[in-house]
Amino acid sequence: MVDTIDEYDLLICGSGLAGLRAAISAAKTAPNLKIAVVSKLQVMRSHSVSAEGGTAAVMFEDEGDTIESHVYDTVKGSDFLADQDVAERLCVEMPREIHQLDHWGMPWSRRKDGRIDQRNFGGYSFPRATYASDKVGFFEMQTLYDTCQKFDNISYLNEWFATCIVHDGRKFLGLTAIELKTGAFYSIRARALIIATGGAGRLYSFSTYALSSTPDGLDMGLRAGMALKDMEFVQFHPTGIMPSGILITEGARGEGGYLLNSAGERFMKRYAPSKMELAPRDIVSRSIMSEIREGRGFKHETGVDCMKLDLRHIGDERIKEKLGGIREISIKFSGIDPAKDLLDVRPVCHYMMGGLHTNIDGATEIQGVWAAGEAACNSVHGSNRLGANSTSECIVWGKITGEQAAMYAERQSSASRPPWPHHVVNAEEKRIYDGIFRGGGGANPYEIRQELTDAMNSNAYVYRNGDELAEGLRTARNLRKESWKHVDDKAAEYNTNFTNVMELDSMFRVAEIVLVGAINRKESRGAHARTDYPKRDDENYLHHTLAYYDPQGPIMKTHPVTITKYKPVERKY
Repeated sequence: MVDTIDEYDLLICGSGLAGLRAAISAAKTAPNLKIAVVSKLQVMRSHSVSAEGGTAAVMFEDEGDTIESHVYDTVKGSDFLADQDVAERLCVEMPREIHQLDHWGMPWSRRKDGRIDQRNFGGYSFPRATYASDKVGFFEMQTLYDTCQKFDNISYLNEWFATCIVHDGRKFLGLTAIELKTGAFYSIRARALIIATGGAGRLYSFSTYALSSTPDGLDMGLRAGMALKDMEFVQFHPTGIMPSGILITEGARGEGGYLLNSAGERFMKRYAPSKMELAPRDIVSRSIMSEIREGRGFKHETGVDCMKLDLRHIGDERIKEKLGGIREISIKFSGIDPAKDLLDVRPVCHYMMGGLHTNIDGATEIQGVWAAGEAACNSVHGSNRLGANSTSECIVWGKITGEQAAMYAERQSSASRPPWPHHVVNAEEKRIYDGIFRGGGGANPYEIRQELTDAMNSNAYVYRNGDELAEGLRTARNLRKESWKHVDDKAAEYNTNFTNVMELDSMFRVAEIVLVGAINRKESRGAHARTDYPKRDDENYLHHTLAYYDPQGPIMKTHPVTITKYKPVERKY
């Protein structure tokens, strides 16, 4: 039995930085709209709280920084795959958003003269990462959530698992979702939707992401007919702490940290002499793996090769002031005080440049649906994101999509709604309950998930080649054929076994697209580095990748890159 809720104008699926910024923007744009933020978590458990190092913006043009410089740094950092009009929009909009957050109560770290402070981040030609110690995401989330409380037309469906976008082939009509506390299955009618469900980083077992960061939202859009774009580009952050993979912020290097090999060398001088440890993340990660391959790595007690991060010269007082969060992480998770000892680090899955294909305003291919934040791919990051541009993207396109969706929903309020497609809802209920909840099988879904994420780690990591990618794809497809689609726990309330298996169902479809896209892109560009095709190939691959759902395997297409000012050149640092 499907219960139907018919009381919202705008649904925002996801409660991280992009989702909350969208809610505020929509509520201000259209105060009479009924807005619901739908999240499979409690709002403040969204992974955005884990962002550490900074939010990029040009704040000090009087000291020599420029919007143009931020745009070019972003485009160059993307290895010229960013859509340049989108990159420009990010850089133009972001300074106002820093001040807006400040006015809403964001506790930015400050200079002694009281001005908002900024620190160095990789790939920038000016210190441009606006920060709040090393807990920027946590404080931004608190600020946005507090601000949301000022609006009576924003409500929250906490711990609701969205499963399907309901549409008529052209136009958005609603969502289906499971209320986790009761297990009840609902259809929710609405006029507009913003997807802000974050990235898919838990496709990898060595990852900075929360365990909840699975590609449910991406898969929901994919199954509704939207394209996933540029999913082969996965960012590996150079400094995941061993053995957990928890992020050690780029701010640690921005504050002066060194990367050392087993010979005690600051080895980045061989790879990016002008930037050293503050080269873009793809370059630093490849440099670490090259050092390891050439025998200059360290062996962690787990048997995994790693490098050392040295913060000792920064000093205990400055570490506590500027990097207190990572000091706590280091002590708790590795038993190391970074003021006294070296940290063991290794490149770790940290971000997906790809996501749901949108235009510059965040609009998707379904009328009435927008996407924002890491779930979206408006192509601002191209093949490699610069650090601190991700929280900026969430905030800028949270604002933009909130405005766009609210204005659209207002225009729809007087229009007659299309007939409700009961057959779509019924098919989704059958897929979930007959296909998964009451499914049979002997394979343990948690073991299958571990094997899948380990295969992604082994076969689609920092360096890739055709044979390993093909092996990863075979492994993923073979694992998907096993009988894991069943739920042993039959409770209705808070059935995490049920949600975990639904998450795994989504992971298989999205992992396949990552691997197929990587196999097809026979070049090295940004975060996609192939040993069998080590050069960038603008003649054949200066394009975006689109993947559409088909039960037999993804249908792959291409999409042009928007180039406005900057012709691609060789990328050197």
